[in-house]
Amino acid sequence: MTSTPASAAGGGRTADRARAAAPGLWNIANILTMVRLLLVPGFVLLMFAGGGHDPAWRSLAWAAFSIAMITDLFDGELARRHNLVTDFGKIADPIADKAIMGAALVCLSLLGDLPWWVTATILVRELGITLMRFWVIRHGVIPASRGGKLKTLTQGIAVGMYILALTGPLATLRWWVMALAVVLTVATGLDYVRQAVVLRRRGLARERTDGR
Repeated sequence: MTSTPASAAGGGRTADRARAAAPGLWNIANILTMVRLLLVPGFVLLMFAGGGHDPAWRSLAWAAFSIAMITDLFDGELARRHNLVTDFGKIADPIADKAIMGAALVCLSLLGDLPWWVTATILVRELGITLMRFWVIRHGVIPASRGGKLKTLTQGIAVGMYILALTGPLATLRWWVMALAVVLTVATGLDYVRQAVVLRRRGLARERTDGR
């Protein structure tokens, strides 16, 4: 009978423990992310129901959008706090975030409620920052800033106010909230660009030093 070397047995047990500790796909964080993805087509249908400007349908669309935004607040925090981070979550979470926000902005512009330049500014910024993160990822990760989090919150509030059929002072207020969201979108975008340039320069300098 052939005995298994102790080192091999220990390595096998370590690998088994690692596999056992790895979070599965069906965890609460990933489920919330998938719920957010599934809400997108339903949200779009609600936005255009009743001709696109029916207050009742728009209220239901706002409810779907709000649920999506709330799940966005919780899924990432749950994943980090309870060690539920998965490769699926890393990919699906940012896609879900941009899908619901992008859908809302495009729907509002198609319905004539929001100028296209506002939608274009926000979407170009979000796509550009995502691509830039991939561009510098081998040099390091650009952390989410307080400004970026404030931008996300302000965008959510502003878009939510535009989804609702508001009139009077509230309609005026939502314009100012959206203006603030656009300013934060541009300002934080420029700051991320600055961070990316600095990070890449440091990474390239480090590579040149290590190659000597």
